[in-house]
Amino acid sequence: MARRLLVAALAVAMTLVAVMSSAAAEAPSWQHVPVPAEVRPQAGLNEAVAFGPDRAWAVGADAVGRQAPGFPLVLRWDGTAWKRQSLPGIRWQGELLSIAATSPTAVWAVGRDSAGGTRLLRHDGKAWTESPPPGGVALTRVAAGGGETWLIGSRAGAQVLLRRDGSGWQDMPVPPGYVYGLHVKAADDVWAAGAADSGAAVSHWNGQAWEQKIVDGFPRSGVSSVLAVSPTEVWAGGTAGFVGGPPGRPIPPLLVRFDGQAWNRVTVPADFGSITSLAPDSSGGLGWVSVARSLKWAPPGSNPPLIPGPDFLAWNGQSFAEHSEPVVAGEGDSSTLRLAPVPGSETVWSVGRAAGPEGTFAPRILRFGNNPGNSPGNNPGINK
Repeated sequence: MARRLLVAALAVAMTLVAVMSSAAAEAPSWQHVPVPAEVRPQAGLNEAVAFGPDRAWAVGADAVGRQAPGFPLVLRWDGTAWKRQSLPGIRWQGELLSIAATSPTAVWAVGRDSAGGTRLLRHDGKAWTESPPPGGVALTRVAAGGGETWLIGSRAGAQVLLRRDGSGWQDMPVPPGYVYGLHVKAADDVWAAGAADSGAAVSHWNGQAWEQKIVDGFPRSGVSSVLAVSPTEVWAGGTAGFVGGPPGRPIPPLLVRFDGQAWNRVTVPADFGSITSLAPDSSGGLGWVSVARSLKWAPPGSNPPLIPGPDFLAWNGQSFAEHSEPVVAGEGDSSTLRLAPVPGSETVWSVGRAAGPEGTFAPRILRFGNNPGNSPGNNPGINK
């Protein structure tokens, strides 16, 4: 009898170990996804947008040298691999800075040529073509959502916001200070992340006017990403600021949250770095935060005093789970992390550029989640 009980106990133990090992092996993590072979080594990506498990775009620049501006670069994900998109008739040198879309047949990309001129490209579902940019405007970003497309730029040194109006672009009122990022929910519901004279600022457009709030009053602080979940839950991320200090002194990340009454700072598990992107989960709530050049204080007495911090933070509604980008042979860490969630899933893309050999850089594409997409019920903050 004792022998049978021992055998049964061992069988149960072995089953538990197998289940735990299987769960650990299947735990999702960030994975490196290669760029097409024809993309030359000295390339970088600036932003991406996704519409499904087999439809995403990323933009940047290819063949950038120390003295050469490079060429505009568009990559397309087809569900299996990233492939370079042809740009017929586009022969200028420069880079594409930003991409956004209201649908797979209305994709916009903002660029800059080697002479500093603004470039605006559109994909109609079949091909990329150049579109006349608004006159006299230097564009930096494009944002889309709720059937709306907006542009961020400047004209004669002043901030400009433009809204797609039929077949043209309409100048819109601009909140005080600077706007670095937009979350467009509808024509009368637009959130702007930026900075004003008195600190980091978030502004809301209600269709008639902007209402601005200073979300962090520390000098030189600013936010570049904003995610509006509901009227009582809005997030914004960027960097806090230092006054003085030696050149190159690291800057703390800044994450703030609006609860319908006030903006409050949220503690993140990184002491230094820049929050460069916020991404929603499949239900529209905050899912991911990316922290570029993330660092933490090392234990007292350590040399060096700083250690690498998390590159990505997964929010589960109450706390953050820390994630690191995978090690890529022959390359260093990413200096840019821009998130692009896949709608209807927990799959998220991150694009940017990483350190390459001998002071160069390389394009970097990372993916969290399975292909094609995780089950919408899997929360990334719980899986780790």
